[in-house]
Amino acid sequence: MNFDFHHHPYISQRTTVMANNGMVATSQPLAAQAGLGMMKKGGNAIDAAIATAAALTVVEPTSNGIGGDAFALVWTKGELYGLNASGPAPKSISIEALKERGFEKMPAHGWMPVTVPGAPSAWAELSKRFGKLPLKEVLQPAIDYAEKGYPLTPILGKYWKYAYKKFKQILTDDEFRHWFETFAPEGRAPEIGEIWRSEDHAATLRSISETDCESFYRGEIAEKIDAFSKKYNAFLSMEDLTDYKAEWVDPIKVHYRGYDVWEIPPNGQGLVALLGLNIAKGFEFGDKETVDTYHKQIEAMKLAFTDGKAFITDPAEMNVTVEELLSEEYGESRRGEIADEALTPEPYQPPRGGTVYLATADSEGNMVSFIQSNYMGFGSGLVVPGTGIALQNRGHDFSLDPKHHNALKPGKKTYHTIIPGFLTKDGQAVGPFGVMGGYMQPQGHMQVVMNTVDFHLNPQAALDAPRWQWIEGKKVQVEPHFPNYIAQALARKGHQIEVTVDTGGFGRGQIIWRDPKTGVLMGGTEARTDGSIAAW
Repeated sequence: MNFDFHHHPYISQRTTVMANNGMVATSQPLAAQAGLGMMKKGGNAIDAAIATAAALTVVEPTSNGIGGDAFALVWTKGELYGLNASGPAPKSISIEALKERGFEKMPAHGWMPVTVPGAPSAWAELSKRFGKLPLKEVLQPAIDYAEKGYPLTPILGKYWKYAYKKFKQILTDDEFRHWFETFAPEGRAPEIGEIWRSEDHAATLRSISETDCESFYRGEIAEKIDAFSKKYNAFLSMEDLTDYKAEWVDPIKVHYRGYDVWEIPPNGQGLVALLGLNIAKGFEFGDKETVDTYHKQIEAMKLAFTDGKAFITDPAEMNVTVEELLSEEYGESRRGEIADEALTPEPYQPPRGGTVYLATADSEGNMVSFIQSNYMGFGSGLVVPGTGIALQNRGHDFSLDPKHHNALKPGKKTYHTIIPGFLTKDGQAVGPFGVMGGYMQPQGHMQVVMNTVDFHLNPQAALDAPRWQWIEGKKVQVEPHFPNYIAQALARKGHQIEVTVDTGGFGRGQIIWRDPKTGVLMGGTEARTDGSIAAW
């Protein structure tokens, strides 16, 4: 990576952070400090990632939790490893069973969309394979935050209040009572600056740390999840938990202008980012701020998403290979469909997501790109009694149409929105990057990579630059600080441009790049959230 970056006119007040001993970039300052603390204790970037991830379940429960999923890309000793810690649907669930209960489509809340939580298994697998410190020590900061409490930061408080108001309206059944007891103990959402704690959450983290995660899948916590499921005649069982383990996978990549851009293979949607870049690389981009640049980026992403939604599901059931989709020929054929006017691809409606992303790097050259999510904010609205565990609702993305490629089946993994990214050049690590936020994620990945590679923006400027998001058809949302003259020119090309006041839907990213000559780390964090970089 050449550190001769350009600056962007839309740069925020933040500056790119530089350090050489270690760095953690994430959306919550307390979680970033938890990770950095591990490196100062002699741990590595992997220990730091686990500590940060566990702390995020406490200090940003609006986006992730112990009951969610995770994915990771780990660079160590010159190799990149992928970890898929997404959980499958319960073995006893089926389309027929849901239709018998009166469901015509997968609901967003309650027990039906709950899949096996994968995040705790991710922590255990990462620790076992690459960590230097015992899990007990690595999870201690998260336990302390849960037990002693911490004050809510501004963006966290905003989303917490939003979730509470929504849940108060729609989650009125008895099974949701524990969510309100846990996350609204005073009969309201905690205020910004107010201290929130969860002793149940602390006890669960302590149990996970002392048993290397065994208690969650095969012990006392699994029994509590199983009992809660049985009480409401749900599908998730002890057997589903016992049989689960996060899976090591081979990352997938596309070569883009001298760099290799890496993602986790399906069932994750990282393939969409690579499809977009594979189409875009056939174009020559001059300046960033031109209507031609934005038009081609948007059109490439539309086509990539149309393919992603048509093909991505559990890899065992995909009817086309990743190699075919990322071939030069396929990229060229899709590129040929892009004309001067906005096109209308096969339409669909992407929901919003709730996710946390973190990046870590240490002085030994280890780097981690890690993402964790409950989906759609707090997830299913269910909290397992006595545990503080908010269960994810990832199964909401399954289709109840048996002919659909992502149709619900027992033990199947669904299309998954959360994706960590990684950049290498000539076989050497450049570093981890990610942009969380539902279906914005591959769009954010593409924009951040192009900001870095095509337009030579430093990590902070690459994140601060105004973003666009394709929604469906010809509809494209842009941020308030997106250049108005370009928005008008895109509208003349047939794009339906909407300026959106709330920037929260445009993703929240983190970047750490390493200078291959000096080993200096260079980090950018997200102004759209309570982002923070801890470094030394």
